Amino acid sequence: LTFPKKLWKIVESDQFKSIWWDEDGNCVVIDEESFKKEVLERRGPLRIFETDCMKSFIRQLNLYGFSKMRQDFQRSASLAEFLAEEKAASAFSKLQFYYNPNFKRGYPHLLVRCKRR
Repeated sequence: LTFPKKLWKIVESDQFKSIWWDEDGNCVVIDEESFKKEVLERRGPLRIFETDCMKSFIRQLNLYGFSKMRQDFQRSASLAEFLAEEKAASAFSKLQFYYNPNFKRGYPHLLVRCKRR
C-alpha cells in the first residue's frame, strides 16, 4: 500500500486512538505522543509505516502534499475563563492538524490524486 492508503486505513480505523478526522473530515488530527507509541513503534508484522520516527513520518506527509494547519484560539477577557482556556489550549497544542485537499473523510476515490512530490 502507498503511504496515503496506509494513512487512510488507520484514520478510518476504530483501532487507533492517536489519529482521527477533525470535525469536518477535512484534516487529520494527530496526538503526537500517543501516535509514536501506538503506530510508529509497532514491530514485525504489525508494523504500518517504514519509519518509527515522527520527524520522518511528517516528512512523508509533506512529500504527499499535506500541510500543517495552525489552530488559533480566541481568548476571553476574564482571568478565570482565560486560565481555563489556557489549560485547554495546552492540551490542544499537543495535537497536530494536517490538511491535504485530496485526503477527506468519505472521499477515498481522491487518494489516487495524492502523489509523491
